[in-house]
Amino acid sequence: MQEYVKMQQKLADTERRCAMLAAQASVQGSTKASVAGSEDTFISRLLEIVAELYQQDQYRCEKGVMSSVNVRNCIRFYQTAEELDATTLMNYCGEIIASHWDDLRKEDFSTMSAPLLFKMIKSKTDFPLHKAIKVEREDVVFLYLIEMDSQLPGKLNELDNNGDLALDLALSRKLESIATTLVNNKADVDMVDQSGWNLLHKAIQRGDEFASTFLIRHLAQVNAATVGAVETPLHLVCSFSPKKHSGEVMSGMARIAEALLKTGANPNMQNSKGRTPLHEAVVSGNEPVFNQLLHCKQLDLELKDHEGSTALWLALQYITVSSDANVNPFEDDAPVVENGTLFDENSFAAQLIQRGSNPDAPDTTTENCLMQRATGVGSEAAALFLATHGAKVNHANKWGETPLHTACRCGLAGLTAELLHQGANPNLQTQKALPDEGVSLQSPLHMAIVHNHPDVVSVILEQKANALHATNNLQIIPDFSLKDSMDQTVLGLALWTGMHTIAAQLLGSGASINDTMSNGQTLLHMAIRRQDSKSALFLLEHQADINVKTQEGETALQLAISNQLPLVVDAICTRGADMSVVDERGHPPLWLALENGLEDIASTLVRHGCDATSWSSGPSGCQQTLLHRAVDENNEVTACFLIRSGCDVNSPRRPGLNGEGDEEARDGQSPLHLAGSWGLEEVVQCLLEFGANVNTQDAEGRAPIHIAISNQHNVIIQQLISHPDIRLNARDRLGMTPFACAMTHKNNKAAESILKREPGAAEQVDNKGRNFLHVAVQNSDIESVLFLISVQANVNSRVQDAAKHTPLHLAVQAGSEIIVRNLLLAGAKVNELTKHRQTALHLAAQQDLATVCSVLLENGVDFTALDENGNNALHLAVMQGRLNNVRALLTESNIDAEAFNLRGQSPMHVLGQYGKENAAAIFELFLECMPEYPLDKPDNEGNTVLLLAYMKGNANLCRAIVRSGACMGLNNNQGINIFNYQVATKQLLFRLLDMLSKEPPWCDGSNCYECAAKFGVTTRKHHCRHCGRLLCHRCSIKEIPIIKFDLNKPVRVCDICFDVLTLGGVS
Repeated sequence: MQEYVKMQQKLADTERRCAMLAAQASVQGSTKASVAGSEDTFISRLLEIVAELYQQDQYRCEKGVMSSVNVRNCIRFYQTAEELDATTLMNYCGEIIASHWDDLRKEDFSTMSAPLLFKMIKSKTDFPLHKAIKVEREDVVFLYLIEMDSQLPGKLNELDNNGDLALDLALSRKLESIATTLVNNKADVDMVDQSGWNLLHKAIQRGDEFASTFLIRHLAQVNAATVGAVETPLHLVCSFSPKKHSGEVMSGMARIAEALLKTGANPNMQNSKGRTPLHEAVVSGNEPVFNQLLHCKQLDLELKDHEGSTALWLALQYITVSSDANVNPFEDDAPVVENGTLFDENSFAAQLIQRGSNPDAPDTTTENCLMQRATGVGSEAAALFLATHGAKVNHANKWGETPLHTACRCGLAGLTAELLHQGANPNLQTQKALPDEGVSLQSPLHMAIVHNHPDVVSVILEQKANALHATNNLQIIPDFSLKDSMDQTVLGLALWTGMHTIAAQLLGSGASINDTMSNGQTLLHMAIRRQDSKSALFLLEHQADINVKTQEGETALQLAISNQLPLVVDAICTRGADMSVVDERGHPPLWLALENGLEDIASTLVRHGCDATSWSSGPSGCQQTLLHRAVDENNEVTACFLIRSGCDVNSPRRPGLNGEGDEEARDGQSPLHLAGSWGLEEVVQCLLEFGANVNTQDAEGRAPIHIAISNQHNVIIQQLISHPDIRLNARDRLGMTPFACAMTHKNNKAAESILKREPGAAEQVDNKGRNFLHVAVQNSDIESVLFLISVQANVNSRVQDAAKHTPLHLAVQAGSEIIVRNLLLAGAKVNELTKHRQTALHLAAQQDLATVCSVLLENGVDFTALDENGNNALHLAVMQGRLNNVRALLTESNIDAEAFNLRGQSPMHVLGQYGKENAAAIFELFLECMPEYPLDKPDNEGNTVLLLAYMKGNANLCRAIVRSGACMGLNNNQGINIFNYQVATKQLLFRLLDMLSKEPPWCDGSNCYECAAKFGVTTRKHHCRHCGRLLCHRCSIKEIPIIKFDLNKPVRVCDICFDVLTLGGVS
């Protein structure tokens, strides 16, 4: 027991000391590796001693040591634990090793025995061979090869989790012995990784000359290509750039390239971009490898990449002046290369051409040569290099464009000069239009001008002089007369691009200024049509012909006007152009200018003496001036301009030279007439200001004032009336004065204005003797009547004809109540008589104008007045059957209804003689107004109203009279009554008798009404008790009771009444 306690104390003391040593080791271990190693050795030895002494407490000892284990010493502790069989400590160290397996260095395994390390690696990784190579333990590799002998060489070509091959790991660490061992055990030198790269690709990519040489020596495939980029080892070698890699690396690449070529590498294989190793060498600037490739006899210099570029084209991008390798002519700030510059003959491009590369190498699509491509991208240095190194200067692409064309198009003056010097033909023309230009048949000079490169143009112009004095036969004289597909010469193009200085030089060099295009146009015509005033003036200053016409017959002056170029018009007129030439429509230049509203140009023409009148063909072949035409087209601005310019303002149109022309040629209308007709106020004002004759009359005798009034142009009417020289009494062929015209067209305002100038105008009469009031009343024109009344026209003036009617008479005849009222209000005399001594009431009574009658009666008309036949108004109203008029006269006045006219007839007699269908109604109206009217009173002929009505066959009136109790049997002066009046049938008489309802009044006389026997002592008077006639005894012998008269006893009746009473009212 005591022994056990002692052992426990010793163990505790040992643990404490171990803890102190471990703490010191952890503090100093990071800076003093050798000391740490000795401490670890000490602890291990101490652990062994403790284990020997206290094997029963070995577990506790292991636990104490665990606190001292770290990444750096875990391998050593693992070895010790394995030797002591300290399982707990070994497992703990194993866990640390597993957690930091990839962080352990090869030095950490240097002291471990091969078997133990192999055992550990197998337990910690699935790829022990790769780990053995990584820790550079060849002995472990041998153990692996021995153990895996049956699975070789498959295990040698496995990829680890990082995608690495064992052979690649050995080569990358320059472990030649291990690599050789692997190769000898049939490791695949062409094995590819997951990305498709083989060992040689990867070795070259990392610049590993050792690995590359090893693989080439061990017969790796030298033409194998990568997946995707399709790059061979030679491509990879060529892609190394001196700008990114050291000289040592570049030299190593050259040696690899040499080795590759010697072992059969193909220098003409193309990658995914179509580039060969030579392309890559040029692009990367890899001169050592480039030189190696040039020495290869199999090298194809003309292979093109997918962009159509040969190696020479890529090399041209690095052409520099002299030996300055820092200048890239393809950059925007590249210096301009002057003609004659010396190039670096050691450049890639120079070496390629020396080696036999084609300096033209036309593109298969566009057929552009290298010089054209270089020119197209602005590389003048490259283009000049090619021009001086054997390139064809007259090579044509698919559009027929030569390098000289391209140089001119791109504005490379130095290249242009060099090409011309080398014999380039300046007169070659393109065969097709370039894609973005649309024009073919262009010479180089055309292109230089079109693209606005004056320096290039100057070079070509100088070429003409140089070619004339050249000592060699290469240089060709430029032809300035060549035309492109748009029919343009270089002179024309110079003008259109604004290169007037160049244009002047072209003219000085012999270019023709008057060349015509295929459409007949000269440069002057084209400049004008382009509205290019500057170019047109330039041509005029250089004596361009102004008289040449286009195929359409237009002169330069006409074109300048139609294109609105006032300066050009002035210049052409100054040079004496003919200003009277008309166009195809017959328009002179002045009209062309005015038609388009170009007053400034028109003023220029007039200033240079253009005729402002200009007679020409008009409607239907007549002759007219420009003023006539302007007015006819309602073009006031043009008309006023012509008037102000001094044109003829009075002449009418006239027939053509052979009498052509319809009405217009002979209407005699002056411009003032026409302007008044169209209502052109400004033109009229301008004509009056410039002396137009205001009183001129046309073929119909109409003055301008007549025309203006007829067309109701009030402003123009006032303008004309206000003219001091106007004659307002002028008559046209119809005899109408302006005032008459105004009244005819109801233009009261014009009429009033005329009256102010000519107060007596309203009293003028027409050929029928009527003044304007008479006409207005007859036409029932209340507006004109009111107007004339307002201007104090005489309302009692009589028509100067046979009738001598007053306006009131005419108003009644027209049946216009309102005019009658207004005339009466204006003072018309109501009792004025016509030549038949009739008043207005007589006239109204004859028409159905009851209201007019009432108006006249209200205004005190003399209703008792009699006309020349002794008729009052009532006679006439009854005669015409005017019931309403009769009612008005009977009810609204005290007219004598029983008055007799010269024929001794009262209105009632007139009713009987002239009665119409409404005669009975008029009769009833008479009795209504005068119940005691004497119906049996005879006229001068002894006729009663009943006899007159019966004689006229007016049955209705007869019945009305009979019902009113009139005496039926009275004779007239000829002894005629209704009983003996000869009619076709007695039916009316029988019905009248039949309708008697009471005994009529008895007639009196000295003779029998039936047989005309004279009464005396022997012949007594009797009466027919039915009709009341006076009869003799013999004529009234028949007797019969008359029940309807309450005569129940037989009484005397005449034969006719007896028949009526016995047979009824039937004849």
